[in-house]
Amino acid sequence: MIPVAEALMPLSMSSTAFTHEGVIPTRHACDGADVSPPLAWSGVPEGAASLVLIVDDPDAPEPESPWVHWVLYNIPPSTTALAESTDHQALPPGTQAGVNGWKRPGWRGPCPPSGRHRYYFRLYALDALIHPSGASRHDVEKAMHGHILGQAVLMGTYQRKR
Repeated sequence: MIPVAEALMPLSMSSTAFTHEGVIPTRHACDGADVSPPLAWSGVPEGAASLVLIVDDPDAPEPESPWVHWVLYNIPPSTTALAESTDHQALPPGTQAGVNGWKRPGWRGPCPPSGRHRYYFRLYALDALIHPSGASRHDVEKAMHGHILGQAVLMGTYQRKR
């Protein structure tokens, strides 16, 4: 029998709170408890030294678009999930919290001013730990440049019930 090479599983991400392109529950938004949703991932590429998670709303009105809801970097590659309501002070060891659109670390949930918005949860596998010059999304993305081994995207939607 000839051995068959195992196909590499691509990096993927999911949540038990919502499906890809599904509705994010109010519990995770400004109208509810405003706690982070549970996230899980698999398929971290071999050679990954860290993970980065960026959550944003590209439908936010200009000039704030995309509005940033969460930035985490230097997540250990052995980490496979973040529990619901993960506080920036209870992150996996070594994980750093960048600042969101409110200029604070940690999760801030969907709170669109009008209509239904899309929220992208992007997970990146990097071949290095990064040391951004600041803690903004822009600083983290600049530090990630040239180090991305893989990416996973989970998108949810939210519309306020007024």
